[in-house]
Amino acid sequence: MENRGRGSGPRPEGGGIAADGRAAPGPLPYEGVWRFTAAAVDASVPQARHAVRDLLARQGVPASDDTVQALLLIVSELVTNAVRHAALLSPTLAVEVAVGPEWVRVSVEDEHPYRPSALETDHGRTGGRGLLLVREITRESGGVCDVEHTASGGKVIWAALPLKHPGFV
Repeated sequence: MENRGRGSGPRPEGGGIAADGRAAPGPLPYEGVWRFTAAAVDASVPQARHAVRDLLARQGVPASDDTVQALLLIVSELVTNAVRHAALLSPTLAVEVAVGPEWVRVSVEDEHPYRPSALETDHGRTGGRGLLLVREITRESGGVCDVEHTASGGKVIWAALPLKHPGFV
C-alpha cells in the first residue's frame, strides 16, 4: 500500500517475505486497511462514526467495547475538527482505518496545511478541546496519536489503540 503521507504510525503487517527468506504468515482475517472519503460537512461526522463502527463489526475485529467506544469518539472529534476548521481549504476529507494483529489505527486527513496542537484545558471555553480529548483517550487506552503533514501539503491526524488494553483482562 502506498503511504502517500498518511502517517508513519502502526500499519498492519503480514504476508510478504520474512527476514529468513521464508514466506511470512498471512494477515489475520480481520486485518486490513480501509479508506473512504466524505464531504467536509456536519452530516459526515455521524456517517464516519457509523462507518467505522460497522467496519469493525463486519471484519470481526477483536476489540473490547471500551476500545470501540474510544475509537468512535476519536473519529467523531477528528472529523468534527476537519469539518469546522479545514472545510474552506479542504471540501473533502478522508478517514482511514488500519487494523493489525494487536492494534487498530484511525486517521482523518484533510488538505488544510495548518497543523493543530492539543490545547490546554480552559474551563471558561465550551469548545476547542477536541484534540486534547483525543490525546487523553488515546493515552488512557495505552495508544499513541500524532499530527503529520501529508505529501500534498495537508495533514493527517491519527490515533492507534491496542486491541487489548494492558489493564483489561
